[in-house]
Amino acid sequence: MTPHGFTITADGPFDFAGCLRFAEGWPVTSALPSDGRALRFAYCAEHDWKPIGVRVTAAPGGVEVATTRPAGPSIRGEVARILSLDVDGTGFAKTGEADPVLGDVQRRRPGLRPLCFWSPWEAACWAVIVQRSSMLVASRVKQRIAARFGAEVVVDGQAFQAFPPPVSLLEAGGLGLPAQKEEWVRGLARAALDGVLTAEHLRSLAPEEALAELRALPGVGPFSAGLILIRGAGAPDAFPGDEPRLFAILREAYGLPEDAPPAAYRELAAAWRPYRSWASFLFRATAYGTLDDQALTRPGPPAARR
Repeated sequence: MTPHGFTITADGPFDFAGCLRFAEGWPVTSALPSDGRALRFAYCAEHDWKPIGVRVTAAPGGVEVATTRPAGPSIRGEVARILSLDVDGTGFAKTGEADPVLGDVQRRRPGLRPLCFWSPWEAACWAVIVQRSSMLVASRVKQRIAARFGAEVVVDGQAFQAFPPPVSLLEAGGLGLPAQKEEWVRGLARAALDGVLTAEHLRSLAPEEALAELRALPGVGPFSAGLILIRGAGAPDAFPGDEPRLFAILREAYGLPEDAPPAAYRELAAAWRPYRSWASFLFRATAYGTLDDQALTRPGPPAARR
């Protein structure tokens, strides 16, 4: 690896060590933070869909980033989005001061920000792959797709398989998925190449508009749309409004009745603006130990807590 370096400064609290711990328990990416000091990954940069390797380490007031090829403003912005460092988090603590229940969760996970998928395109493919499947099986399928169609990138002597760019899956078959899912992936590839399934486009819309646009894509329902917008595009202030597992966590935390309607949860989340995504992430990460993205791709009862 011939590194090209830059730094990203965090506006507001940021716990990089917590980010690493979260990554270690999140099997849907190809991250291998095995030494407990660095987050390493490879992906296809959204602005040109070419593979790049990334190493992120802690630095005073933020992080130090090294990449396997020169990193212009686009890549710097993408890495900041992946770490949720493209958002000024100074006001998030005040949200917790106004909401003591959220404040308690913040104190348990101080400075933890959402770790995002490397791109909305990869998040959307995961959402399709994991439907009606376990996370373990889906993760293996995703890894096989990356091994067959993606590029290998070496970061600090470790080989990483970048998930393939949309052009590589536009006409691809043999993904190891049911025929319907493979057709959905090809449709998502077209949307990504058209600029619809990109962080820049999705973040330019109001969250409600973005969710509606995502739900119009092949194979994307309400749960998948929330995953793509929040954990793919990194939108900091979205609340899908129909998430059974999150609702179960909030019912317990806030003492809501079992038959509370979705409007009650939306009203609750309104107090978290402009950090509704961040607050939801913290509640889920605290309840499950790490985020169960399967809960965002299909409805179901709360998973057993670890």
